[in-house]
Amino acid sequence: MIELMIKKLLQLLILLAFTVTAAANAAVGTIVIDGSTTVGPVAKTFAAYFTKKYGVRVTVSESGSGNGAKSLINGSCSIAAMSRAMKAGEIGAARTKGVNPVANIVAYDGLAMVVHPANPVRGLSKAQISSIYRGIITNWREVGGPNARIVVIQRESNSGTEESFKELVAGKGVQITGSAETQSSNGSVKSRVSTTLSAIGFLGLGFVDQSVKIIAVNGVLPNVITVKNGTYPVTRPLYFYTNGQPSGSVKQFIELPKTAEGKRMISELGFVNH
Repeated sequence: MIELMIKKLLQLLILLAFTVTAAANAAVGTIVIDGSTTVGPVAKTFAAYFTKKYGVRVTVSESGSGNGAKSLINGSCSIAAMSRAMKAGEIGAARTKGVNPVANIVAYDGLAMVVHPANPVRGLSKAQISSIYRGIITNWREVGGPNARIVVIQRESNSGTEESFKELVAGKGVQITGSAETQSSNGSVKSRVSTTLSAIGFLGLGFVDQSVKIIAVNGVLPNVITVKNGTYPVTRPLYFYTNGQPSGSVKQFIELPKTAEGKRMISELGFVNH
């Protein structure tokens, strides 16, 4: 009887050990990323590279920086990709749930102001851009352009890029004109500006191509040099947020921007290395 009880106990212990190991492997074997559409190309490129090299599954969702923060707070993602810093309210909500958000800078981005390639305007001051987005300046001729109504393009309220634009250009707490059109991603902003002669919008630097024209801000164009040395006035860091200091495969992933391969991928995507 005693031998039978010992045998059953051993079987139970083996089963328990197997279950714990399987759960641990599942946790380590999958990295879940959610958040910014601007950080999305970096996250996706890193994910493909990381899965191929280490065999760790990495999933990437692009629901916006605000939703990335919520996902980290709710424990539904390993990494929150954000194109802005977490707000005090988000950090407070996280700590209430026992989550400790830690910011890890992935790269730097120049928030590019873009117009249609046929628009002759080559540059605007931050004050002029702010006035356009507040609805004070409404015609391109007021800033040296053609006699045409300015079509103002912004991002949705959950966007980190929208938050960065307001903080760095329009003015924190400024009310954007009610006539502004709202687009859901960098790609949709680019598409709208590229097909609208009198439009103005803003994009992460990695999304700019020949379908739109970058205009200077305060006389400076965004590029690797001006973003890195801070002379471009609309520069921001891009983040991977984790719950506490990362470890294991998440730490390996977070440290990719420090590696030669990571730096190469960031540069190829049009962003600026940290």
